[in-house]
Amino acid sequence: AKDWRGGRAASFNIIPSSTGAAKAVGKVLPSLNGKLTGMSFRVPTVDVSVVDLTVRLEKAATYDEIKAAIKEESEGKMKGILGYTEDDLVST
Repeated sequence: AKDWRGGRAASFNIIPSSTGAAKAVGKVLPSLNGKLTGMSFRVPTVDVSVVDLTVRLEKAATYDEIKAAIKEESEGKMKGILGYTEDDLVST
């Protein structure tokens, strides 16, 4: 597999994968070109979950500022509820 996570046991893991769907939308609707991202998941299990969070912010923020805010909450008020990592992972 191109990504080592794709070689994990398919019956036990959520496996992140790539998709060309967002790029294809940008080709069909040029006004959206470069404004969309996409990801696909192989999800064969019943005991795990994935959240693909999309938000509209009240004020401008950089990607790094958003990541820092989420990380801060995961170590503060949301500790034990919200996890944060930048590691390439699979669900088991």
